[in-house]
Amino acid sequence: MNVVHYYENKIAVLNQLLVRIPAIDEQIHIKGRKAKVVEIIKMDDHKYRVHVMFEKITKKQPLTKDLGKKKR
Repeated sequence: MNVVHYYENKIAVLNQLLVRIPAIDEQIHIKGRKAKVVEIIKMDDHKYRVHVMFEKITKKQPLTKDLGKKKR
């Protein structure tokens, strides 16, 4: 069993106890968000630091309503 620490821009995102360590460029899901493994650093015999990059979330613009005519 290995302890895997996930980081994004020096911010700890998640710590997990795993049997299998993710590979570089592997797509994973963390807290419902898609992430890609960028770098893996072996800290100790059973400790790994994994740097991930989350997929950007684009916010949808609300539809603009025509204010010329109103419903009665």
